[in-house]
Amino acid sequence: MAVYDLEEQEQLDEIKAWWSQHGNLITGVTVAVAIAAVSWQGWTWYQNKQSTEASVIFAVLQQANQLQDNGRIKNLAGELTEKYSGTAYAPLAAMMAARSSVEADDLKTARSQLTWAVDHASDEIRALARLRLAGLLLDEKAYDEAIRVLSDEKLPAFAAQVAALKGDILLAQGKKLDAKAAYTAALAAVKQNGDNNGWQQLLQQKLDALGIPAGVQGGAA
Repeated sequence: MAVYDLEEQEQLDEIKAWWSQHGNLITGVTVAVAIAAVSWQGWTWYQNKQSTEASVIFAVLQQANQLQDNGRIKNLAGELTEKYSGTAYAPLAAMMAARSSVEADDLKTARSQLTWAVDHASDEIRALARLRLAGLLLDEKAYDEAIRVLSDEKLPAFAAQVAALKGDILLAQGKKLDAKAAYTAALAAVKQNGDNNGWQQLLQQKLDALGIPAGVQGGAA
């Protein structure tokens, strides 16, 4: 048995007393950190696995898209949105499937697929989904819903497209003054972003076609 001098024994007693008071807390924290680390590693592994599997399915989806196989496109996109919704491939698949559905004149399915993309995509893909969904709603004469979909989009890079499409919707409703305000806002956004002159020319043509004098202002933007 080890023999300790008085000073060493006092230090040991202090350590024992401190551990008796704080040991359970330290053990609990250590276990919690260990569990968190293992959980994080497991989650990272799961995400990587999901992404890898989704990429394989998406590759097959692209092949089906080249063959214009609408049924297969719909099924593969459905699998991605249902089983791999957390991956970046799912919103892209929904967008691709929506386009295929429109070409197949299945507008109800296209609307559902675009709505899913709006709800699950992020940034640019979500903005594109909103524009396509609003365009589809315009074709269906669901004007108020189309305006609502566009009003939720705030990305500056898409300000011109959003305002221009709002103008088309308002014009379809017979609201020429409001359409003028929307087209004017779209033209201003195009100029601010430095977009091509062809886009500016198209918007100017829309404004000129309204036949509203320059001094008359609308209320929508």
